Amino acid sequence: MLKNLGIVEVTAPSTGHPLDRHMTRRFCGKSLLEWTVRRLTDCQQLDGVIAVVDCGMSDELLACNVPSDVPIFKMSGSDALGRLNAALAEFPANAVVRVGLETPFIDPMMIDSLVTTSERYPSCDYIGYCSNSGQPVLKSRVGIFAEWCRADAIRQANRLSGDDTDRNYSTKFLCSHPEMFQLRFIPIPVELDRDDLRLTLCGEEDWEHAETIIEALDSEDPDWRQVVRLLDDHPSLRERMATLNRQQSKEAYLY
Repeated sequence: MLKNLGIVEVTAPSTGHPLDRHMTRRFCGKSLLEWTVRRLTDCQQLDGVIAVVDCGMSDELLACNVPSDVPIFKMSGSDALGRLNAALAEFPANAVVRVGLETPFIDPMMIDSLVTTSERYPSCDYIGYCSNSGQPVLKSRVGIFAEWCRADAIRQANRLSGDDTDRNYSTKFLCSHPEMFQLRFIPIPVELDRDDLRLTLCGEEDWEHAETIIEALDSEDPDWRQVVRLLDDHPSLRERMATLNRQQSKEAYLY
């Protein structure tokens, strides 16, 4: 059994584009799916990585966009919690670190920090990041963070959750019941604790912003500090990101 398993969840995008077009769009010279998977395989604290995808996706398309050393788990439906639980049954692990396909700027070092924190706090069921006000970044569009969950907690959440709204988000039930699960949140770096930063790919304008950033940085391995410094020099882009962030519901979950 693996100790910590990285999972990339490939779900229908909110961009309005078909899933196959979304995941195959180019990001830093790779498809978005391959890039996101490779960000997880770059982590030092993960013992393995898998991609969790919908059954309707063709094997040929997946073979072209998922590295050959990364297993694929297929399951249909919108029940994200059930899909994560089923993936753990197929690929047993003590814990998972999961990311969505819409967060390509995820930082491997911050993912590793989740795992090392779990080792210091062995009773935790869930570890994520939060703003300095205590708000989980799961409700933000910063797009640089992942989350760590104990497999037993996922299985318990899967047994107890009967609400479709909760089940459509892999970890929402778990995070919504602190009386049932032990949650811990790591404060994000102060440079990222701002409302004018938006690096998730939730719409065409987000893609345009990402392409602008990647082109300006001219890097195959963009670092979040580089991104922040770049945005500091582009106030109009930061202002537009802030506007888009304000337009989203305060209660909206990223995953």
